Amino acid sequence: MDVEDDIQFDFFEDEGATAEATPASRVRLRRPAGPRRKLGRPRGVGPLVRLLLLVAFVVFLVVVFGLLIQSCSSASKHDAYAHYMDDVGKLATQSSANGKSLSTVLTTPGLSVAQIETRLRGLSAQEQQNIAAAANLNPPGRLRDENQHLVEAFQLRVSGIDGLASTFQKTASSKSTTADSVLLAAQAERLTASDVVWDDLFKALAVAQLQHDGVSGVNVPDSHFVASPDLMTAHSMALVLQRIRGAATGAPAPGLHGTDIGTVTAQPGGQVLSASTLTTVTATTDLTFTVVVENGGDSQEVQIPVTLTIDRPQAQGGPIVRTQRVDVINPGESKTVSFGSLGQVPFASQTTVRVDVKAVPGETNTANNSYSYPVIFSLP
Repeated sequence: MDVEDDIQFDFFEDEGATAEATPASRVRLRRPAGPRRKLGRPRGVGPLVRLLLLVAFVVFLVVVFGLLIQSCSSASKHDAYAHYMDDVGKLATQSSANGKSLSTVLTTPGLSVAQIETRLRGLSAQEQQNIAAAANLNPPGRLRDENQHLVEAFQLRVSGIDGLASTFQKTASSKSTTADSVLLAAQAERLTASDVVWDDLFKALAVAQLQHDGVSGVNVPDSHFVASPDLMTAHSMALVLQRIRGAATGAPAPGLHGTDIGTVTAQPGGQVLSASTLTTVTATTDLTFTVVVENGGDSQEVQIPVTLTIDRPQAQGGPIVRTQRVDVINPGESKTVSFGSLGQVPFASQTTVRVDVKAVPGETNTANNSYSYPVIFSLP
């Protein structure tokens, strides 16, 4: 009995311990609601750095594309201006040539009034073509006003040429040289005005616009129609009429006729040559001789050839000969002609520079139409 009692006591002792431990073993921790978070290494500055780098790259791309667009726009603007000015340049060259032709018409000896009128009408037709071409140009938007001034310059040239032609025709049988010359000069003023319009209202404003737009390397062309401004005055026109009307009778205008040679100067250096004294001339690569021609007569003289000759041995190529022309020179006036591009002059030995001015119709004293100057050319 004692043994059994001991066993039972031990059994219930175990049961009691089990009963007391069971509730504690069933206690569970509750998991917070929501998605389960993965445990890992704590976040650092890496993602932020990557984000900043991405932003910087995007900004870089925006800047690069902006510069490319700006560069393309600048190139396109430059091309537009350059193309337009090239077209204007062609018209400018043609018109300037027409201006020189006008001077030639007015200074060509022996032309009748009818011949002068016919040639002037031909020049007017060419300038009318320039008007149409200028009106059809496609200027960049900011040069539309300047292009209109370009058209106006050509219109003034047509008006001036037509006015001269009509005035010559209307006064063909007139004997009032002074009054007729005033009428001619009034028409010629339109030609002078055309040059002012070109310079001030086209070229100057176009240059300013190019500078404002930051466009460089584009040339705005010149065009001066009046090649000889002194030919367009009333005094000069009176002399033109006097010469033309005198030529119609087959005789030079009354009075003294003749030209003189003034000074002959070597440039650069300003060495004035002497017909009686040897002059040492420094022969630089841009050696030029300037010759002053004077009208010592009473009439207007035109289309006067002036020739400069430098003696040179045949072994070195023979004489150097250059010819220039005085288009028109009024009584008491002086005109300067220049002779450059002389080539290789003879060095270290005395030679001669000779200047000849062709005698004009009616000139009787030709002693002062030719001079020889002893010179020696030295190296710089």
